[in-house]
Amino acid sequence: MVHRSNSLGAPKDRKSAAVDMDLEKEAPNVVTEAGFRDLIESGYHVEVVCKEDAYRKNSVWHGIWILRAVNDDGVEKQLVTARARTGGDYIKVRKFKTVTGLVSFLIDLGFSVIAFPVYEGQRWTFTLSQEEDGDSNG
Repeated sequence: MVHRSNSLGAPKDRKSAAVDMDLEKEAPNVVTEAGFRDLIESGYHVEVVCKEDAYRKNSVWHGIWILRAVNDDGVEKQLVTARARTGGDYIKVRKFKTVTGLVSFLIDLGFSVIAFPVYEGQRWTFTLSQEEDGDSNG
């Protein structure tokens, strides 16, 4: 499997894509972990967005990162938690607060080479390819 990644600087403008969906079955721009995995396997890209500058405390890198699944038409689905909360059932954006958590999640999605943005507003995109990876180094 080939893994393609590219770095993106500050947020870029995207064309708004009109999406036909049944709003009773699907929230317009969010997805839980299971749905996120399905989208990535079906050709969506993973976009890692740095929401807070990273810093090192002892030997661990901390910050705030969120993930989006983005297709070639610019349709975005933001990863949210699937846990029910006390006091009401509401959607909460899944935030990764350490590089260890972020890297673990991306490896579990099937990526073997991981990079991440370290400054607020930076983005990094990962793409899973269905092609076989001929590089034996990773």
